[in-house]
Amino acid sequence: MGKSKDKTGSDELFRWDGNPTPGQIAPLAIQHVLAAVVGCVTPAILVANAANNAGGSVDTGLLIQMSLVFAALSTLLQLYGNKIHIGSGLPVIIGVSFAYVPTMTAIASQAKGVDTILGAMVIGGIVAILVGLFIKQIRKVFPPLVIGTVIFAIGLSLYKTAINYMAGNAANTYELIVEQQGKTAALVYGSWQNWLISIITLAIVIGLNHYGKGLFKLASILIGLLCGYVLALCFGMVDFSALHSAGWFQLPKPMAFGMSFDVSAIIPLALLFLVNSIQAMGDFSATTTGGMDRLPTDKELNGGIIGYGISNIVSAFFGCPPTATFSQNVGIVGSTKVVARKVFATSAGILLVAGLIPKFSALLRTIPQCVLGGAVASVFASIAMTGIKLLVSEGMSARNTTVAGIAIAVGMGVSQSSGCLNQMTQSIYNGLGMTMGLENFQSIINNTFASSPVVLATIFAVILNLVLPKDEAKKN
Repeated sequence: MGKSKDKTGSDELFRWDGNPTPGQIAPLAIQHVLAAVVGCVTPAILVANAANNAGGSVDTGLLIQMSLVFAALSTLLQLYGNKIHIGSGLPVIIGVSFAYVPTMTAIASQAKGVDTILGAMVIGGIVAILVGLFIKQIRKVFPPLVIGTVIFAIGLSLYKTAINYMAGNAANTYELIVEQQGKTAALVYGSWQNWLISIITLAIVIGLNHYGKGLFKLASILIGLLCGYVLALCFGMVDFSALHSAGWFQLPKPMAFGMSFDVSAIIPLALLFLVNSIQAMGDFSATTTGGMDRLPTDKELNGGIIGYGISNIVSAFFGCPPTATFSQNVGIVGSTKVVARKVFATSAGILLVAGLIPKFSALLRTIPQCVLGGAVASVFASIAMTGIKLLVSEGMSARNTTVAGIAIAVGMGVSQSSGCLNQMTQSIYNGLGMTMGLENFQSIINNTFASSPVVLATIFAVILNLVLPKDEAKKN
């Protein structure tokens, strides 16, 4: 194996069942953790903030803990679960997915609560299991053209969140408390301090992505976040009160956030689980192609997606937001060719230990909103660009641009014009003489179709792709 000698002089790192030394494992495992940790915890912070800003009382620290714990356990299931046919048996890292953030924050901001999201996750997990069982049939309805359109819609819907956080988060009650205490005016929404710190943080992330080498490039988001955090400290924008009161060890608590089932949350999240199940196939394929020089087997795909569904169902009972395969870690596999299971198991172990320590989650909660916004803006941009790459790979024919363009236009347009949707639902309600309460009916329609552009974009992309005539194959 010549390529392995070029890397470290040992074949063990490049074999799935290899037995590398602890010295070889440690830096490579930490590299995966650095690439994943920000993505694991940021969605939890965004969802908790949205729920609390709507009058909820979500324990942000506990939500972060559960995100880390079940990212680790879900990863271990993928690594070892193939022995009982509920895991892929492939070198992947699982974490909380940004793809669900627009819909989750929309649901949470309408005072539906995290418990509603968790209930919808159970149904979504069942959808994922069904996709795993019937992957060949379902895959035909979700070709790269449709998946690319959906991912592009997800990226576009996240931009508003990034800019809002860069400005300091308009609804952040902590900012108002600090201002009233007379400590500083730096946290006022839209202040120059917020913009300065967020832009510097973003600039560091972009710079390291393009000019950094090795670990500096791979951990660009984490390094940018740390630099922004230090700058925020200089402006007196960091509050450590939560850190002092946090404990050192805490086991997961089942049903700590409760669970409820609301059709207005179930429909959009179930569709996202369907889309992400198909997208997981792409990550599994990229992992085996980049690190093992082969395509995944049907057994690996079926087991991986079924494991994805089962892990989400179980984690919902403990309060972890939806998880998925992490594409950034797939990229590391492709660049290093390291596929030894012990490396990924060690990464999962580190995430698990971090999740069991409340002090760690409390430390993450001290990160100012503007720092968080600057750090994740590039992540959101890369999500949108991933969608565009998929679309371009399919070719920008008149048919394909119609499918993607109309789906994005309808999805984004309706989500930004919810007032017209309310008028339409009211006219339908009156015309049909419905007995259900008007507010409940409008809530179901809004959460399903107007809370985020993803659902409508998915529906229109699927329908247009099925009904429009296919492009004729190009003649040589």
